[in-house]
Amino acid sequence: MILPIVAYGDPILKKEAEEIDQDYPDLKELIENMFETMYNAKGVGLAAPQIGKSIRLFVVDGSPFADEDEDDGPDPRAVGIENFKKVFINPIIEEESGNKWAFQEGCLSIPKIRENVYRKEKLVVTYFDENWNFHEETFDGYAARIIQHEYDHIEGILFTDHLSPLKKKLLSKRLNNIALGIVDTFYKMRFSEGKKSKLI
Repeated sequence: MILPIVAYGDPILKKEAEEIDQDYPDLKELIENMFETMYNAKGVGLAAPQIGKSIRLFVVDGSPFADEDEDDGPDPRAVGIENFKKVFINPIIEEESGNKWAFQEGCLSIPKIRENVYRKEKLVVTYFDENWNFHEETFDGYAARIIQHEYDHIEGILFTDHLSPLKKKLLSKRLNNIALGIVDTFYKMRFSEGKKSKLI
């Protein structure tokens, strides 16, 4: 089932999410719905707060990055990204390392805005998968970037929080319009004022 995506301005997006256990109701169905919602919105990641649930869960599929052509050949940061489809339950970023690099990030909760965000290139993360198997893995490049972005969501952080005060000021009107529901999208959204999105 495709769920509406919570828009910028909803308090749930600024709240630190809570861990869940194996008894969380209808978890398998929720994960399936999150993937369906993410694919419908053409995203590469979706965190539970973005569908109105303040729990430490996100899903990712980085395969769209594998289709992006670079003028000077394959991007080394995209190695293996075509197979990067995962579920992260109760994840913890244990370590971040390497140089910070810029990438124009966007967010399904903040449509039609993309800005450069600097993040470290490598991370170690522990998490449970959808079958409650425990993992400790190292990721870099685009995979690390996607995890860092989605992990921010369960910490109550948006990519716009990483921007300079000047950049945020320049974006303030557009962000306020999103919060008020004054934005056209091709996917369903839910606004804190109770408005429905106007589909293109």
